[in-house]
Amino acid sequence: MRIGVHPNNLHLRLARLWPGAFAELQPVFVSYAEGRDTAALLESGDINLGGTGSTPPIEADMRGLGVEYIAASAPRPANGAIFVRSDSPIGSVAELKGRRISLIDGSFHTYLLARSLEGEGMSLPDVERVESGARDALADLLEGRVDAWVAMSPRLEKALERDDVRPIVRCGAAIPNRSLFWTLQRNGLSAAEIRAIVSELSRIGTEIAADPRSAARLLASGDRSGSGDRSGSGDRGGTDIDAWEKVVRSRDFTVFPIDDEIIAEQQEEADTLLRHGHFDKPIVLKRPEMTK
Repeated sequence: MRIGVHPNNLHLRLARLWPGAFAELQPVFVSYAEGRDTAALLESGDINLGGTGSTPPIEADMRGLGVEYIAASAPRPANGAIFVRSDSPIGSVAELKGRRISLIDGSFHTYLLARSLEGEGMSLPDVERVESGARDALADLLEGRVDAWVAMSPRLEKALERDDVRPIVRCGAAIPNRSLFWTLQRNGLSAAEIRAIVSELSRIGTEIAADPRSAARLLASGDRSGSGDRSGSGDRGGTDIDAWEKVVRSRDFTVFPIDDEIIAEQQEEADTLLRHGHFDKPIVLKRPEMTK
């Protein structure tokens, strides 16, 4: 089983480092740069399983790739926020109209921004989205090249401790922000393989929650070793054990098999991004019982 690991999915990032993880499936962990690359790697067969936020699998389905959802995390309401400078005149999402927003477009950042704007009667075309890519998004914000910044853990936790930036919205107020674990139907994972994946994700999540300090130590050691744990987004890398422990403790590592509720959430996101013009056609997501 070729399991994709990118820096922003902590569950699989830790699984690669966790003793005995996925042993039944004879895992090969494949490192790559970011979640938006997952669909292409699944399509090429370089990986058989990936984990991302909610948006990349919808993007893949929009391309006609035939996503098969396997499992989902609990909601992670603390994992994202929109920041402005502390001295900014922007006091709320309602004042973002016409502003430049730094984000990783096509990730959960896009959905967080869309839902936040929608709550104020606006839509994505009302702001200018600026791809953060390999840039230092915090520096761009502080130096005035952008007006707001969509941040995620662990850089989010560091930003919350700063005096020169402040959040105007948090993830939990706008979106569930789950991790989704998925493949493509063409990869033909068996029912037994899917059960084994869900079981292992759940086991590892339980053990992480029971020993967050050990999980933080593994993440910090991965940063120092340069073992593919750095992200071009600047949201990863160089984080110490104490900071990683805060991140680990802030999220629920519980994992569930895919069910109708998760598919309904994904459908709501697809419909929302269609309303905002991010997608140019509707899509109807398949219920779990229809994917095999």
